[in-house]
Amino acid sequence: MLSDDYICDLCTKIRAMKTLIQFINESEHNNSHATGEFSRLLNDIGIAAKIVNREINKAGLADILGDYGNTNVQGEEQKKLDVFANEQFISALRHGGACCAIASEENEEAIIFDNPNSNGGRYVVAMDPLDGSSNIEVNVSIGTVFSIYRRLSPEGEPATLEDLLQKGVSMVAAGYVIYGSSTMMVYSTGKGVNGFTYDPSVGLFLLSHPNMKIPENGNIYSINEANYIYFPEGVKEE
Repeated sequence: MLSDDYICDLCTKIRAMKTLIQFINESEHNNSHATGEFSRLLNDIGIAAKIVNREINKAGLADILGDYGNTNVQGEEQKKLDVFANEQFISALRHGGACCAIASEENEEAIIFDNPNSNGGRYVVAMDPLDGSSNIEVNVSIGTVFSIYRRLSPEGEPATLEDLLQKGVSMVAAGYVIYGSSTMMVYSTGKGVNGFTYDPSVGLFLLSHPNMKIPENGNIYSINEANYIYFPEGVKEE
């Protein structure tokens, strides 16, 4: 049983943590060219992630497990949660106004928002709304993966396919949300990597893992070795 002192110390530590929005706003204040639009975009992703997290946590109780009945652009069987997550992220990004187009693994064609509010959005998002679908029904961690680019087409007009077909070096941010024993949102803008753990009691992502780094030495070996025969020769040689 946890002691009262331990619980009080834990509560004090949580209260001292920055929220996702506080962290983003502070980062933007250090950028003289920031408009606040990028903050809104990450907030929209965070909102959709909270809704997806809620459904995942009750997946064994609600009728949200199993196949949806279609295949995605990769030829994979879509799960009900795949479709649900896709709809939530599209809806959040459409109505947020900071994003003008999405490339989703669940859609064969690019999603170009045609409402005037989104035409002025400065960013496009490429994403897999729910990666690891085959893990859903065995209660193993799954996640959302996303990357963000600045649009190339003129603001005020509908986005184009070229806005989404940019090189990786043009990426302005990338990250993931992992839904597991705890739900975390991790992202980087090229200046360090920061992780935020979702606290469902207050409905906020809190900065729990600032300035994350890969340790120089570790005791876990994970390279999906079952696919060794498909690895490039350079990777095999390592």
